Amino acid sequence: QVQLVESGGGLVQAGGSLRLSCAASGSISSIGAMDWYRQGPGKQRELVARITRGGSTSYSDSVKGRFTISRDNAKNAVYLQMNSLKPEDTAVYYCSANKKGWGPNDYWGQGTQVTVSS
Repeated sequence: QVQLVESGGGLVQAGGSLRLSCAASGSISSIGAMDWYRQGPGKQRELVARITRGGSTSYSDSVKGRFTISRDNAKNAVYLQMNSLKPEDTAVYYCSANKKGWGPNDYWGQGTQVTVSS
């Protein structure tokens, strides 16, 4: 069992930056993929960014070029650097782990609120 705890959310003006962190209670080195999801007001939860065990990354079109996902296996942590934030990025951001790298995710954090003011 892996517990995930997000931090780093907050209120920021449009154009600003935030860095989200996800701390895992156990080792993430063998986990197939670590993801960041978000759920905005009245919207469905969406996958924002993924980083695989091998270090490959992928992003949703809405954040590509602005967000960067990274992982530090030694610290059992995953990060999401968010630049050039827009009001539409306002959402609760969730860290999630997929042990196999495919199929439904196995572990979820409680989420951290990001609010971008215009």
